[in-house]
Amino acid sequence: LNGLFFAIRIFFYFSVWYWISKTFFSKSVGQDLTGDPQITLDLQKKSTYSLILFALTITFSFVDLVMSLTPHWYSTIFGVYIFSGAVVVAFCVTSLIYMYLRKKNLLKSIVNLEHYHDLGKFIYGFNIFWSYIAFSQYFLIWYGNVPEETSFYLKHFKGSWEIITAILVIGHFAIPFILFMSRHAKRNLRFHFFMATWLVFMHFLDLYWIIMPNASPKGFHFNLLDITTFIGIGGIYFAVFFNCLSKVSLIPHKDPRLSESLNFHNF
Repeated sequence: LNGLFFAIRIFFYFSVWYWISKTFFSKSVGQDLTGDPQITLDLQKKSTYSLILFALTITFSFVDLVMSLTPHWYSTIFGVYIFSGAVVVAFCVTSLIYMYLRKKNLLKSIVNLEHYHDLGKFIYGFNIFWSYIAFSQYFLIWYGNVPEETSFYLKHFKGSWEIITAILVIGHFAIPFILFMSRHAKRNLRFHFFMATWLVFMHFLDLYWIIMPNASPKGFHFNLLDITTFIGIGGIYFAVFFNCLSKVSLIPHKDPRLSESLNFHNF
């Protein structure tokens, strides 16, 4: 890797993500002041190419940051694998934030069981999609039996990493697939909270399983720094997030679709 070009690419990825989040946040807050319904249509148009930009940048960022650790390995499905996992965690964290605000007696009448039910559907659906992509990547590499491709799984199935693989199959796919399928499970807030937290942990374990065999090829080796780094970066992110949230109204009073959302019911 060229060090300078690598740094430029990483800066570009974060700039795109910042631009997307800043644009949608500022426009949404601005609509509360002006009540202009055109803002909703404008953001709807922007969401089309913003989603594509996000998918492309998160794909290339993981190629740079993760696939570069195994330079001889390649997979055309790896980007979809990472993107689908990111979407699962995004919906899980959204649910958890709503539940936190609900515990603080905020948004109780705005975000109701119908919305949690829909979030549960998204979590469940994208987790199944993640599982499908994960299996497809493994199956195609196993079937093709190309040395440049199989080297990745040989390393990740070695020693105690094989146990982590089994945990991911059961914990990231089988348990949510069976236990979170029911409509009642998605509408039970305590169980919904448990499953969302569980999948966030499973996704962290999945990323750990992807990356760490390159540093510890003989098997799983826990280091306190692995947890503290995760907590530190997550703490900074959520500190900034809740600081921004505290400065604005949590309810988009002048959003033209607010009434439709409040009166939404699942069937």
